[in-house]
Amino acid sequence: MLTQARKMFYRARGYYAGNLNGEPFRLDPYHSKFWRKATAGAWEPETFAVLDRFLSPQSDYLDIGAWIGPTVLYGARRARHVWCFEPDPTAFRHLAWNLDLNGIQNVSAFGVALSDRFGVARMASVRGEPGDSTSSLLHDGAHGSDTLTIAWDQFEKTNDLSRVSLVKMDIEGAEFIVAPTLSAWLKERRPALLLSLHAPLLPEDQRHERVSALMDELGYYAKLSDDKAQPVKISDLLTEDGLSRFHTVLLHG
Repeated sequence: MLTQARKMFYRARGYYAGNLNGEPFRLDPYHSKFWRKATAGAWEPETFAVLDRFLSPQSDYLDIGAWIGPTVLYGARRARHVWCFEPDPTAFRHLAWNLDLNGIQNVSAFGVALSDRFGVARMASVRGEPGDSTSSLLHDGAHGSDTLTIAWDQFEKTNDLSRVSLVKMDIEGAEFIVAPTLSAWLKERRPALLLSLHAPLLPEDQRHERVSALMDELGYYAKLSDDKAQPVKISDLLTEDGLSRFHTVLLHG
């Protein structure tokens, strides 16, 4: 009863008053459970540490897989400009709402998916709930939705991305399609790359080959660590146990 009353209060007021890594924000009231967790410091403190480490008022941030915006909102307070992509229409509505609630003007948010080509693709969430942070181009269930896809070179050629110091990619398995399309640009510019690997969402007989191929593609980065800044060996990601887990890795240098 108390939880329901709180939700009704937040929705009547129009926002949840919370914070992200100590920064105060007005946040959409429909995700108050998540925002309470984030406000308590219990959601990905290591991700905020990476944002603090690599962003500055002179640099830009690229967030691929923005969801409802926790990393975008925080990044907007740290970076000169934020570029972000969130193709799930439900999540994107809340992302736009959260930007508006805080009067944030230095974010370019796109409700399209980066892919390897321009077109229209079907996407759906793993759990079947629109906007629940697990939507992926790897899934095309009846509960999903169509989304416009654009290729990286189409986006990169029409925008000045020379100041991007950090790229975050968390796209529920589509990283095996999308990350290689950024490879030439990443090699030239060398922004830090915070990459979430979702090998368990791939067919079991493809996991080793596709993780190995992606890490080989990104082999020009000098340093590889986990999300807690501990060094990682690619061989550790390719063990049977490693391929059965989700990993977030940081590539830089």
